[in-house]
Amino acid sequence: MLGCESRIDGEAVLDGQRNGMTLQKAGQIATLSRTDTPRREALRQELARTKPTGRRAGLKPKLVLASASPRRLMLLGQVGIEPDALRPSSIDEQPYKGEMPRSLVTRLARAKAETARDLIANDKDVADAYVLAADTVVAVGRRILVKPRFVEEELATLQLLSGRNHRVITGLCLITPDDRLRLKIVDTRVRFKRLSKEEIEAYIASREWRGKAGGYAIQGLASCFVQKLTGSYTNVVGLPLTEVVGMLLSEGFPIHFNWLKLGEVDPQ
Repeated sequence: MLGCESRIDGEAVLDGQRNGMTLQKAGQIATLSRTDTPRREALRQELARTKPTGRRAGLKPKLVLASASPRRLMLLGQVGIEPDALRPSSIDEQPYKGEMPRSLVTRLARAKAETARDLIANDKDVADAYVLAADTVVAVGRRILVKPRFVEEELATLQLLSGRNHRVITGLCLITPDDRLRLKIVDTRVRFKRLSKEEIEAYIASREWRGKAGGYAIQGLASCFVQKLTGSYTNVVGLPLTEVVGMLLSEGFPIHFNWLKLGEVDPQ
């Protein structure tokens, strides 16, 4: 019995030693994997913390547009806004199952803005810029209309819009240099007249619809389809200017700077 007890005690000691070694090894691994040094601060964060802003800065702030849309650039140019850089965001724009149009544009506009913000975070030229993003969808009721890619899809879209009301909904997201975030939704209601078969076929043949939300361009041939519009016209073109300008002005971006420069130009 004593021999048995001695053997058991010896095995217990060996087990304790093995367990101690295992715990010690685990502790070493944990020590090696633990990062006690703080994460390196991005240039954007450093500038937001140290660089003067507003009138104290003495410099015109910069603007990055999270899009490469020619229509959006054209519209911004109409009100004297010239982005300092374009950072289009490549994200999945498919709606979630059952997602409502307003929820979709808000989510996508924010995702585009945050992606663009992260892209410029260490870019010395525009790290401290304002970031503006937008996402637009056309909806009939709760149904979101995707951009038609093929003739068959465009045909179905025009037949659906013919003689009916639809909504053009844009989500706007503005991120300030100190990373404050502002969101806004603009909703415009549009009614199309009843379209004839000949009108639909001719419009499809024009190819104007390609790449357009809702499958039409209100500033082009499709302008003659519109019976009634309630809300922002520029929203349907591609960007709601009244709301964009209001957001920028409220956050200290000098929209009127270029307007004053235009007044200095000799009309002769």
